[in-house]
Amino acid sequence: MKNLLIALLSLLPLLSMAQQKSQTPPAYQLSTHILDINQGMPAAGVTVRLEKYDAAKKSWRAVAESQTDAAGRIGNFLPTAGQPAGQQGIFKLTFLTKPYFEAKKQQSFYPYIEVVFELTDGAHYHVPITLSAFGYSTYRGS
Repeated sequence: MKNLLIALLSLLPLLSMAQQKSQTPPAYQLSTHILDINQGMPAAGVTVRLEKYDAAKKSWRAVAESQTDAAGRIGNFLPTAGQPAGQQGIFKLTFLTKPYFEAKKQQSFYPYIEVVFELTDGAHYHVPITLSAFGYSTYRGS
């Protein structure tokens, strides 16, 4: 029993470090992910554009563009450095899916997918899609 107590007490510093890491805010406010549900795998190499709506000009302004990595993810949209309240406003992610399906020699119905959403605070937002050649779904993840 004494050995068990000593072992548990030795884990306390690790628990404290884990709690500190989880309290560290992410370096980026927005991330995305694509899961190809036909393949049951991440969709790598898909170009994704991020734009912000300018209400005064009634137009979209380019913010960033990147490609999904081997895990189908882009984790570095909207850096939080120097912006404690984060970015706010209406944003749009455009997933350029046609080249992805062409590379797999598959026909698809959607040449691109636009997902429009609103950021209202400095929280981290994850906006993923599940994708097939003839459908998609999106949700706010974590």
